[in-house]
Amino acid sequence: MPFTLQNFTSLIKVAAQNNASDVHIRSNESPSLRISGELVPVQSKPFSSEDIEDIIRIISKDKTHEVNIAELTELDGGMEIENLCRIRYNIFKYNGMFGIVLRLVKLQIPTIDQLNLPPIIKKISENQRGLVLVTGATGSGKSTTLTAMIDHMNKTRASHIVTLEDPIEYIHTNNKSRISQREIGTDTPNFTVALRSALRQDPDIILIGEMRDAETISTALKAAETGHLVLSTVHTTNALSTLSRIISMFPHEEQDEIKKRLATSLKATISQRMLKANTKSGIAIAQEIMITNPGIKECILGEEPLSRIVNIIREGKGRSGTGSQSFDQHIMDLYNDDLITKETALGAVESESDFLQMLDFE
Repeated sequence: MPFTLQNFTSLIKVAAQNNASDVHIRSNESPSLRISGELVPVQSKPFSSEDIEDIIRIISKDKTHEVNIAELTELDGGMEIENLCRIRYNIFKYNGMFGIVLRLVKLQIPTIDQLNLPPIIKKISENQRGLVLVTGATGSGKSTTLTAMIDHMNKTRASHIVTLEDPIEYIHTNNKSRISQREIGTDTPNFTVALRSALRQDPDIILIGEMRDAETISTALKAAETGHLVLSTVHTTNALSTLSRIISMFPHEEQDEIKKRLATSLKATISQRMLKANTKSGIAIAQEIMITNPGIKECILGEEPLSRIVNIIREGKGRSGTGSQSFDQHIMDLYNDDLITKETALGAVESESDFLQMLDFE
């Protein structure tokens, strides 16, 4: 019997009921759910290769061109299950068989408060111009944080917000702002073309799903320099590696100029990790936040060692600080708020000895 849309919807309902973030499907195996960061097998019969091909047809039916399974090796996309959730999917081939990973995206857009993000995230969202980067590994919740920031802007300012996404996950509804969401591969061929076009669409705010190359970074900086607020993501783990990565993308002879442009336009970096939490979702977001100040600018320009950024971030925590915070400082906050256990905290901090000292100080 074919694997139907009803069968597929039933699987997604099970995942949603268990607060799973992802569903893993592979030929000749039972599916697994990622719950609170861990893969948990579903008690069901293994999926046949025919079942997998049926699922591919179901999830890719919204593609502009019909997918040729015989020639398919990998495919990214998104779809919506009415009244349940949106799905971001990746189809890939391995050992001659297909695997699928589904990321579940709730229909309701999460707010900054609901995500338990630091209050400074709202202030960062209220910048009128400049560049804001959200960084982290795949699956660290970067797009969710950006979505919450766009939602805050939508509720608090009258702007034209252009988002360039691959694929679109959350669907925004106009509130105070007008939002134009464009999907790479469907509405526009790639980020570079989409970003150039966005600059001609009278935008106030531009969200770029990912900055993957020097050309996109340079164009994003140009947008920030000409009075727009630009938000994007980079696959780096912290502020220091983010700045190093961006600068290294450019030829040596262009790096001094890029440093000057970054020092002028970069407003903040938000680097994050997902931690197992004592919450309904089972997940907490730990963030390192770097707010650009004169000391940070000196480091970017090379007047001070770039590595000094780490200490400047740590010094930014507190009433008299800039709003910057290290990962370990935020992990301590999450622990003090009973959102994570001591064991989770100790497994996540960058310096266990410093964390234990902070515990003693508390």
